[in-house]
Amino acid sequence: MGRVWKCSGLRWTPDGPVLVWDGGRRSGLTWGKRVAFAVPEGAVRRCVGARGNPCPVAAGVPGRSTGVRCEECARLDRAHSVAADTLADDPRPYRVYLAWFGPGMVKVGITGVGRGPARLLEQGAVCFTWLGSGPLMAARRTEELLRAALRVPDRIPYADKRAVRAALPVTAAERAREVEELHARAGVLAEWPESLGREPCRVVDHVERFGLLGPAAAAGGDVVELAPGGAVSGELVAAAGPDLHLAVGGRRGTVVLDTRLMTGWEVAPRSSNTGELSFRVREFTRAPDGLF
Repeated sequence: MGRVWKCSGLRWTPDGPVLVWDGGRRSGLTWGKRVAFAVPEGAVRRCVGARGNPCPVAAGVPGRSTGVRCEECARLDRAHSVAADTLADDPRPYRVYLAWFGPGMVKVGITGVGRGPARLLEQGAVCFTWLGSGPLMAARRTEELLRAALRVPDRIPYADKRAVRAALPVTAAERAREVEELHARAGVLAEWPESLGREPCRVVDHVERFGLLGPAAAAGGDVVELAPGGAVSGELVAAAGPDLHLAVGGRRGTVVLDTRLMTGWEVAPRSSNTGELSFRVREFTRAPDGLF
C-alpha cells in the first residue's frame, strides 16, 4: 500500500495552523501550500481512543463522525472534560468569553486562563472578547446566566459557521458590533458571581489570521466525509478552527475540509500540482437564519 500517515488533527500555534500526525510529526500550513492526499482502497476508519490511550478494540467509526470515538471511548473522554461538570474542584482559573462567528452568531463559553486564545482559534471564532475570569464554577455560573438572561447559546453548529464565512462584514468594527453590544448588556446583569473578576471589552479579530480577507477564501461547500479510494488536492487559501479552505479548481472552486474528518484514517501523501476532489461535497445553499 506504500507509505501512509494517520492524522491526529489540526492545532493552532503562534506561527499558524499545523497538521499533527501520529508519532509526533507536524506539517506547518501556510497560504498557498498544496494539501494533497488519498485514502487507500480497503482502508477502515478506526476509533482514536480516549485520554491519550488507544481504543482497546480498535473499533470502526463512521466516516461522517467528527468525534472519531466509539461509544465507550467517547464516554470515557467526556467523563474527564470540563464540559461534563465533573471537575468542580479544579483549582485552575478560567475565563468566560463571547465569540462571534457571523451575523447573529454569538456564543458564550469558558476556557482555561493558561490556554490563552487557543480555544477561540480552535472553534473558528471570527472575533471575540473576554468577559471575566475566576474559579471554574463561577465561570460556569456566568455562562449559564448569559444563556438564560440574554439567550446567548453555548454552541453553534460548524455547518452554520462555514456557511456565513463567504459573506462576513468587511470592516473589523462591523464584525465587533454584536460582541460589544452583548458585552455591555452582560455587564449590567445583577446576578454575576462575586468571585468572577470582570474584564473590559477588547475585541480581538481573527479574519486576517484565518486568511479570510480575499475572495478566494469564500467556499461554496464542504466535504461530507472521506472514503476509501477518494482523494483531494488543493491549494490552502484560508483556515479557521478545524477547517481548511482548499482551492481545488473547476466548478467547485474553493471547498472546506474539516480536518476532524481526517482523523482515524490512514492517508497516503499524493504528488499533485493540480486541483482534485473525489470526496462527496455538500453545497452551501444559503446563510442560516440569525439567532437573535
